[in-house]
Amino acid sequence: MSQQLIQSIKYLIHLSEEEELFIPTLFNRVSLKKNEYFLQEGKVANQVAFVEKGLIRYVMTRDGEEMHTYFSCENEWLGNHESFLSRQPANVSIVALEPSVLLVISRENLQLMYDTLKQGDRLGRLIIESVFVESLKQVASLYAATPEERYQEFFEKFSRLQHRIPQYMIASYIGVKPQSLSRIRARIAKGN
Repeated sequence: MSQQLIQSIKYLIHLSEEEELFIPTLFNRVSLKKNEYFLQEGKVANQVAFVEKGLIRYVMTRDGEEMHTYFSCENEWLGNHESFLSRQPANVSIVALEPSVLLVISRENLQLMYDTLKQGDRLGRLIIESVFVESLKQVASLYAATPEERYQEFFEKFSRLQHRIPQYMIASYIGVKPQSLSRIRARIAKGN
């Protein structure tokens, strides 16, 4: 199983050799084709995953229009934590934007990992703190930042992904129509 996964966890907590050997037994490798769902809106999230390869989009559909809320790529965790923790149906779909390979852990195995690892509780706390802070930043940006500022925030956050994400999805993420994104990019280009 992936050394990327172990390194991601070791970035947060210390692991013994035994723990490094135990962790991969809790995950399953799953391949998703482009546009295949990891989680569909309206279903309860029963698993989370680590992206070994690929690009994933988080999307809500309202009145037939897609609204992109996040993107995850290699060496990142993904899941709908709100649904996963509350056991309520997800308000977002998680879909492969390109062929992807995920290391998937079930709710039960995640709990087993937290219970078994010496620093398992710390790992869970650090992951949720990170999700919480990221959510607060995103909400604050939607209310306080201009579309230009949100585009620059997107560019800073996802700079290595910008050529892998279609422009209309970037526009959706920052909350503007694709034509507006073109104007924003032109204004920013003139300012540099």
